[in-house]
Amino acid sequence: MRCDKEFMLLYAVTDRAWLKEKNLKDQVEEALKGGATCVQLREKELEYEELLELALEIKDLCNRYDVPFIINDNVDIALACGADGIHVGRSDMDAFEVRKRIGDDMILGVSVLNKKQAVLAQKTGADYIGVGAMFNTSTKEDADLVSFEELEDICKAVSIPVVAIGGIQRHNMLELAGTGVDGVALVSAIFSSDDIENECRELLYFSEKIAKQFK
Repeated sequence: MRCDKEFMLLYAVTDRAWLKEKNLKDQVEEALKGGATCVQLREKELEYEELLELALEIKDLCNRYDVPFIINDNVDIALACGADGIHVGRSDMDAFEVRKRIGDDMILGVSVLNKKQAVLAQKTGADYIGVGAMFNTSTKEDADLVSFEELEDICKAVSIPVVAIGGIQRHNMLELAGTGVDGVALVSAIFSSDDIENECRELLYFSEKIAKQFK
């Protein structure tokens, strides 16, 4: 699958910590109805069989909405469920090695902190890069912060899509305008909402404004 910039506009990253009385499949469908343009299954605490079962369910949902489905870190699960792609962090498998395992047709996303890492990720096979954390985040409390200036430098240095992540909420999203970023990856901003569908509509509106700035 080709990784278009439009996929990055509203990139939903799951977190079962926000389930409340719902199940994850229902939450993801609400996000898709609201306009999520990509979904990443990021559930590090589940055992293989449970994670695979969940991945197959979410993959089916994403297929119905014609939205890319990405697995976080786990190449075996990504291959077993037929995911559209995989996203790896800086401390996970080398992007070049991941690309060899998944082949040319699967989307590969890589997390970076600076321009040097971004350029290397592109050279070693990444289809898009995730940059962050842009703001303080409760999802990953030890995350390093990336400046807006560094984000802008990264966007200028690579030709693949760039998505910002980390602590991004509706109230601070517009601060990213003018950096050149193609969209935002959101966790709690989506899944902590009591009305995920309508919240996604609002978030997509702001993300589209950011992506159109200086394009």
